[in-house]
Amino acid sequence: MFGDMMNMMGKLKETQKKIEDTKKRLDTVLIDEKSHDNLLNVTITANRTIKSISIGDDLLNDKEQLEDYLILTLNKAIEKATQVNESELASVAKEGMPNIPGMDLFK
Repeated sequence: MFGDMMNMMGKLKETQKKIEDTKKRLDTVLIDEKSHDNLLNVTITANRTIKSISIGDDLLNDKEQLEDYLILTLNKAIEKATQVNESELASVAKEGMPNIPGMDLFK
């Protein structure tokens, strides 16, 4: 029984390391999102850090329209990044979780 506990603890530490490595890797995964007319382009990481914003000249003349574009495009990019982030981290966590009866967290 003690050996099982030590094995389980080792597996948990290994999984924790894999999760940290995955988080670092997600800093290099880029998600590009564009407005419907390509006047605004946003690039963010899967960890939801904005890397670049490109604004078409036509948008610079209309502050209200630019604000609307930023909100819509950034929200779409953040949503996609969140999906990638959660999927990757859940996969690593599920793969590394020890089989503990009654703890079916990832079904």
